[in-house]
Amino acid sequence: MTIVHPGEVSRALSHLPGDTDIANIAAVFDALGDVTRVHIALALLHVELCVCDLAAVVGISQSGVSHQLRILRDLRIVSYRRDGKRAVYRLIDDHVREVLMLGLAHTLESQEN
Repeated sequence: MTIVHPGEVSRALSHLPGDTDIANIAAVFDALGDVTRVHIALALLHVELCVCDLAAVVGISQSGVSHQLRILRDLRIVSYRRDGKRAVYRLIDDHVREVLMLGLAHTLESQEN
């Protein structure tokens, strides 16, 4: 491999996170690469919803929503709280909201150009 600019390569390498962190970031983007999971996450941008409500919004079965929520929970994209007998889902934090909003802004801006 030829390195044309060793100083720039060294600086880039010094700012990279570790391999585990890179793999975790890739897993989050992989999860958000699925249309159904993005639909669920966008539905949770402004309101908390239970599985049955998410199924109505997304247009798939409650079982299908539950499966997708499990993936999103495992990657710490969504969390839930108990409200009586039902679990109410929400985005886990503002970082997730920002990623979704940036993706939405990028998409809308790209359509205008």
